[in-house]
Amino acid sequence: METSLNADLLDNLLTITGRSSAVREQVRVWSMSGVERLTFTDGTTAIFKYAKKPFDREERALQLARTLGVPVPAVHASAVVDGWLGMLLEDFGAPAREADDLDGATAAVVLHRTCTAATLPVLDREGLRRLPSRALEHLGQLRKAERWQDADDVEDALDRIAQAAEARSTGTTTAPFGWVHSEFHPTSLHIGERGWRLLDFARAFTGPGLLDLASWHGTIEPPHPVCLRVFLEQYVSAGGTPDALASRGGLTAENWALGWQRMWAVEWFMEQAVRWINDPATDPAYIKVVRRHLIDVLHLLEI
Repeated sequence: METSLNADLLDNLLTITGRSSAVREQVRVWSMSGVERLTFTDGTTAIFKYAKKPFDREERALQLARTLGVPVPAVHASAVVDGWLGMLLEDFGAPAREADDLDGATAAVVLHRTCTAATLPVLDREGLRRLPSRALEHLGQLRKAERWQDADDVEDALDRIAQAAEARSTGTTTAPFGWVHSEFHPTSLHIGERGWRLLDFARAFTGPGLLDLASWHGTIEPPHPVCLRVFLEQYVSAGGTPDALASRGGLTAENWALGWQRMWAVEWFMEQAVRWINDPATDPAYIKVVRRHLIDVLHLLEI
């Protein structure tokens, strides 16, 4: 993000809130979004968060979640400049500790019990079934641009998953089906002295809640169905629907969840490569992670 544009966005937010200046401290910044902590002259603080498409819907998701009773940061002000969303958010300060699995299960139960929001994008069975086909479309666009030329194995894997998707996608709307955070990791759950708050709603949608539970332990390490099964049982014990443990698509709940969560991630990475990032220099890294996830998808979905 250009420095001048960043400054204009922040100036707009400060004007809206009647502030004149603030000391800025970077918390996390990358090419499509950023988070900073602002300290004002009176000693109070706020979070300055900015993002461009497809992360520019977070204000609406946060406002809606807060209205429906989900513990999330308050949005003090928001503005859009040249396609970039900027927000001033409530600052919870440093966490008292890291979120653990019980915290994650508790937060997931609260989120998944929340009324479905009509304004959120929907990932139903048809949407899930279409993920490998959408990834193949992205691959076609990349190859037209003379990129990903040595990725025949990616195409083969996606073809196999697409053929099996009809059968493996059954059970998509089995409970929990509703709010999906989509970035549900311990780093998105702030544990403070006054309780917990969920952060990072930029890609929230309506869909199978098991995708949240499957993402909790991250995607860097190999998927671990046994660990997820334990987490699902914690979720049910915390008040989540017992249907979370039900088999679907001819698979155990944990294998179904991990397989489709990885497939969802593959389609997202490939869309980034062709649409949002669109930088050939990043192709080797994207191809590597897509290959790794596809191997997991084939194994988990038993294709």
